[in-house]
Amino acid sequence: MQLGQVIGTVVASVKTPNLSGQRMLIVQPYTYARQPDGAPFVAIDLVSAGRGEWVFYVRAREAANAMPNPFNPVDRAILGIVDEITLARLETEPPPEA
Repeated sequence: MQLGQVIGTVVASVKTPNLSGQRMLIVQPYTYARQPDGAPFVAIDLVSAGRGEWVFYVRAREAANAMPNPFNPVDRAILGIVDEITLARLETEPPPEA
């Protein structure tokens, strides 16, 4: 799963029947350290995320399989809204003993 932030919406009056009733959002991908990680993209919203919310998404076949009909053209799908991110600093923790 990947981390991103919703930065906009897409309105499409005509789309493939497999996407009928599905919302499309523009997502800016980020690393887990909250650094931008590439160009924004459009993703199908399966959790009713809103602008400015942090989300996690899947890509490729995992995104298509998340849809009710897995035979669709979806490349990215939002699967959850992030409540909190906590990172442990690896350089401050001693390495595990062998």
